Amino acid sequence: MATPVLPADLVSWMEELAGGSLLDAHRQPGGARKEAWFVDFRASNGARRELFLRYDRSAPDPAADPWTLHREATVYLALQGSEVLVPPVLGVHPDHQAMLSERLDSDGSWFSRIADPEIALATAQHFMEQLAALHRLDVGSLALPSHPGPTSVAEALRSELDEWERAIDARGGEPDPQLDLAMHWLRANVPDVDAPVVLVQGDTGPGNFMYRDGRVVAVVDWELAHLGDPMDDIAWLALRSTQDPFPDFPSRLREYERHVGWEVDDQRVRFYEVVAETKLMVMRHSPSRERRYVEVEGGGADIGNGLIYEVLHRRLWFEAIAACLELDLDTPPLAPDVDDDHDWLYQAVLHQLRDVVVPRIADPLAHQRAKGLARVIKHLREVHLHGQFYEDCERDELTELLGSPPATAGDGRAALAAAARAGTVPEADYLQALWRRTARDNELLRTASGALADRRWPALR
Repeated sequence: MATPVLPADLVSWMEELAGGSLLDAHRQPGGARKEAWFVDFRASNGARRELFLRYDRSAPDPAADPWTLHREATVYLALQGSEVLVPPVLGVHPDHQAMLSERLDSDGSWFSRIADPEIALATAQHFMEQLAALHRLDVGSLALPSHPGPTSVAEALRSELDEWERAIDARGGEPDPQLDLAMHWLRANVPDVDAPVVLVQGDTGPGNFMYRDGRVVAVVDWELAHLGDPMDDIAWLALRSTQDPFPDFPSRLREYERHVGWEVDDQRVRFYEVVAETKLMVMRHSPSRERRYVEVEGGGADIGNGLIYEVLHRRLWFEAIAACLELDLDTPPLAPDVDDDHDWLYQAVLHQLRDVVVPRIADPLAHQRAKGLARVIKHLREVHLHGQFYEDCERDELTELLGSPPATAGDGRAALAAAARAGTVPEADYLQALWRRTARDNELLRTASGALADRRWPALR
């Protein structure tokens, strides 16, 4: 039976490619704005065919959002039959942002769910072979019409920065001060290195490859692929390893070096960690949070997940740039314990969600979203208990930096950003002020974030 959630013309297109009628379609958790669907078809001979749909409901707008599914699909198509394992593609819809591919026999993509340490190690080792194979490809021989070939690593990065600035302008709204600072810093510090220009997956690593029995079945999610510095991908691998740790990260890098034939440049990796986190800020930029989390067809985004990962990546950006600048970040004061008459109500709701509601939800997407809403409740509890303390801390800091108390925290942030641009507030002081705000947000999300609240960049050596 065809699901009413997918457009009728998209269903017809899939049925034509699959050679049968749609039996079932289930949206899967994950995928962020790119929806992931298991779609099953009944062929004319009665056989069942299981396929995979990657689908983005938004209308393509390359200026505001250059990371379209159509552009991503060109990478999948270019890699068909190469050393890099990707799912076989049946077709790319000419109008809808949709790609239909074979559904592979795998144990999934959640690397952390591999219980056997030996299998986890073998899987990670095989992935390093795949990453090296990707970087060894001759980019000149790949059909990548949406990725014009730069002549140097520096040119590739400047081209990316240009694209990001166009996206920020096209989306409208005032960029977050951290994003504004990041873009200026990157422009001023583009590395001038003699390194090969390769196809970079971007967002590469655990979570974005499928595995089975200690082997990578396919490398997936090429949304952020571009031509550039191979150290860019190593930085993304480090980033994803903060979320889903790879076993013995330095040893995996030594394996990559042996497979690819060149050494990892630690200094460039640290620089590209700043690049990677800045790119995520660009992708999150929106005139309003409602546009990002609420006003979206198909159920919108996972709000709880979005909150904790936004703060995680903001914090990692500061830690990355501090490493590049050899700067020690301040440790802001923590809120004192507070007794509150309403705290029992938060705890009761969380108990009901955890022990009654979530265990009874069979649909995997609804199950994930219910857990995400529990994270939102945990965050709101912390804001209720400690939000005023942290707001007062920020006001005091803004008063000290600006010389007079701002009317509101928002006014103070805007005034501080203007003072930093004018050079009346030193860049290091401005950086520390932005960092302390992120560190406080991290504390307000600590109970919702769990282990992620203390994750750090992995060592490279």
